[in-house]
Amino acid sequence: MILGIDTSLGSTVAVVEPDGVVRSQAESRDPRGHAEVIGSLIEQALAEASVTAADISHVASGMGPGPFTGLRVGIAAARAFALGRGLPVVPVPSHDAVALELLLHAALTGDDTADVPFAVVTDARRRELAYTVYGGIDDDGLPVRTSEPALAPRDDLDDLLSSVGAARRDAERIPAALLAICAARAVAAGRTIGPADALYLRSPDVTLSSGPKRVGA
Repeated sequence: MILGIDTSLGSTVAVVEPDGVVRSQAESRDPRGHAEVIGSLIEQALAEASVTAADISHVASGMGPGPFTGLRVGIAAARAFALGRGLPVVPVPSHDAVALELLLHAALTGDDTADVPFAVVTDARRRELAYTVYGGIDDDGLPVRTSEPALAPRDDLDDLLSSVGAARRDAERIPAALLAICAARAVAAGRTIGPADALYLRSPDVTLSSGPKRVGA
């Protein structure tokens, strides 16, 4: 059983069997409040899948791209769960889950739009968008990234994608079930598909102190 956790947009958790059967998926679309809901979502996903923590063999962690504060909540939750059970964490770029969902849907419906390059696009706030370009699916059943996640000004993205011949596919959620399926396929193929560190969209909004402030009398 693979537990998938992602907080790069909203918060979403799923339990998936190694062969891809989705046992449960619980989510919150709220782009904030990740820390408040992630524990409850994990409990809900396990309960709806009729499994316990002891049944989980791997934890798939969505590594972004995403905002600093929200993204680190899901990664910390995945690592804490895995540490408590002595399980491996499988890092997965969050956009890969969306790309796989689109590719599988196209294959099932006979839609040929997935035959051309496409970009998974998510809101990065501050009038910017995060995007990753994909070019189909490989022999292991995993999306093929033709570019790594990047940021672009909201008003410039369409021209940028047009210049590389990629169709735009906006995403408002990251499906944790597909994140877990990506992890299952990566494990089966003996591959590492995600980075060890989070794909933060930008540095945290923190300015380091130049030293202690003086206190007047």
